[in-house]
Amino acid sequence: MGILKPAENLTEKQVNSGLKLVIADGLASEAMVTFTGGAFLVAIAIHLGATNFQLGLLAALPTFSSIFQLASIWLVRRFNNRRAISVVSNCIARFPLLIIGVIPFMFSGSISIQVLIFLLFFHYFFGSVAGASWNSWMKDLVPEDKLGSYFSHRSKLTQTLNVTLSLLVATSLDYVKAHHPDKEILSYSLMFLVGGGLGMISIYALARTPEPKSYLTNENFLKLFKKPLADTNFRNLTIFHGFWAFSLNLATPFFAVFMIKTIGLPLSFIIALTIIHQISSISALKFWGRYADKYSNKTIIRICAPIYAACIISWVFVGLPSEKLYSMAILVVINILAGMSTAGINIAMGNIGFKLASRDEAIVYLTSKNMFVALCSTIAPMMGGLMADFFATHQFIWNIEWKSAGNILTIPLVNLKGWTFFFVIGGICALFSLRLLKNVKEEGEVGKERAMVFIKANLKNSIKDYTTGTSIMTRLADRINRPFSIKKSVQSILDYSSD
Repeated sequence: MGILKPAENLTEKQVNSGLKLVIADGLASEAMVTFTGGAFLVAIAIHLGATNFQLGLLAALPTFSSIFQLASIWLVRRFNNRRAISVVSNCIARFPLLIIGVIPFMFSGSISIQVLIFLLFFHYFFGSVAGASWNSWMKDLVPEDKLGSYFSHRSKLTQTLNVTLSLLVATSLDYVKAHHPDKEILSYSLMFLVGGGLGMISIYALARTPEPKSYLTNENFLKLFKKPLADTNFRNLTIFHGFWAFSLNLATPFFAVFMIKTIGLPLSFIIALTIIHQISSISALKFWGRYADKYSNKTIIRICAPIYAACIISWVFVGLPSEKLYSMAILVVINILAGMSTAGINIAMGNIGFKLASRDEAIVYLTSKNMFVALCSTIAPMMGGLMADFFATHQFIWNIEWKSAGNILTIPLVNLKGWTFFFVIGGICALFSLRLLKNVKEEGEVGKERAMVFIKANLKNSIKDYTTGTSIMTRLADRINRPFSIKKSVQSILDYSSD
């Protein structure tokens, strides 16, 4: 613990160095998640013969384990060393990934779905303990006036890495399935080994990140949790975030299952959709981060959340066309819009929690919110998994028929069956949850309509600047007249990537 001791005060140089290390940690952690989660984990579970309930349980594990973040608060109060808690907990959390990867090489046959769920539980459990202390640590490390721009930049880098790795892994898995199908389970094991190794690299970056010392009260452990409950504004935020998470997790965890089992799309296309989603999200991150700092996080949520809810409901129309090509085209459009709206929602949701939490008891505020959100997020997919078999035997069809002499033209409008019931219910619940957002107050809040006027005006001006002939000729002339320099060219590329 000594070498990870927090500092009384951090210099500007230490803060800047720490912010770079947090980005390095994010990149390594994102690579770990890419190899061991998402659509790849769903594909592994289906390959191992997981039931609908087990698929729902796998989707619920990351959020269910967050309920145990109470342990993190006790540890922070006991040792007052958030960096040490994050480093040690993350180290313990990454070992199950390595075990999952090693089992098929040490024993004959493949790992069972029950063992996979058991080991992943411990992975997510200790990860949630680390996450709670990390949240409090970041609130004190990152300057409040740069929260939006910093985390949007970090998210852009991590999602860019996610896109690149997802494409490489999906291509490699398709090759293995086509030419060496008997090696498929070993490929999955190798992914967990690589993911666990990358997770250890992220721990090294965290261990080098400085931590400003926190000052905690000596109040009773249970009395501390009365503070976020007594804070009306923060309580309203918690309730909204919890209901929003329930709505999303009722539907979103089963998108990959729906595409694989119901529509029969190949894994490579599913990963391609993930990449499209990520690219559209990356392209919007800087945009939403800038406007979150300028017009408030609540305003960004009010703009982006209805778009994402509409995207969830739109999944109902994916299975309507008889040709897979049309379904694939619909999925591409949905993922583009969902990616752009998700970028704004994720930035705003995280930042508004940091902003409204009490500085002295940030870990208590954020952990209490995360625990409630985790509970709601856990219940939703487990309910979905349990009710999937019921909806599998029921169907709701709504068509338009046009009858003429000897001909009947049928136009399908809605065809609900199986998972699509959850998509409609989840989307409607998400829209309803926005009514709860009205009760949340944020300093510097700007009305949605007023913000949209400014955003549209800025977009029009940007488009006009880049499309007018005068602007283009001016930039070309500037490039021609500027002396060529390799050093300056390389620096300009680096500056662009950092933007």
